[in-house]
Amino acid sequence: MNKNIVLVGLSGSGKSTLGNILSSLSGYALVDTDAIIVKLQNRSINNIFETNGEEFFRTLETQVSKEISAFDKQIISTGGGIVLKEKNLEYLKQNGVVFYLKTSVNTLLKRLEGDNTRPLLKTDDVKKKLENMLEIRGKLYEKADVTIETDKLTPEETAKEILRIYNERS
Repeated sequence: MNKNIVLVGLSGSGKSTLGNILSSLSGYALVDTDAIIVKLQNRSINNIFETNGEEFFRTLETQVSKEISAFDKQIISTGGGIVLKEKNLEYLKQNGVVFYLKTSVNTLLKRLEGDNTRPLLKTDDVKKKLENMLEIRGKLYEKADVTIETDKLTPEETAKEILRIYNERS
């Protein structure tokens, strides 16, 4: 199969970590939607949010989703909110198998401790914010082709499970 492997989930679910592992195991190129946006804009995601707002950022995500979906044999690590625009998931599914990295709020809190790089988590109550985000995005993430529960798996185990399922589909 030449389709892309697409990773979606909340901040801290392991998309970037798994993207790196999957890329080295599969030989597929690693593509990070947030990194592309940072490069195109020549500024941080925090700066984009502060200067232009979330809606502007979401529009950039849609442009990037459409462009990268034209290529194959990629591991695509997405931003946590990419599912907020239905069109993004449509683009990513056209040429990819989308995996939702389902992770509990408690696990996310442990993984995100001390991380101040995520604009939507700049709040006094990160747990409440994550719960709210999961409530809004959970049903959207569930539209992925495959859901992998990551809480009890190491990144390596999760990557091997993703590749096993991906290879079964080819």
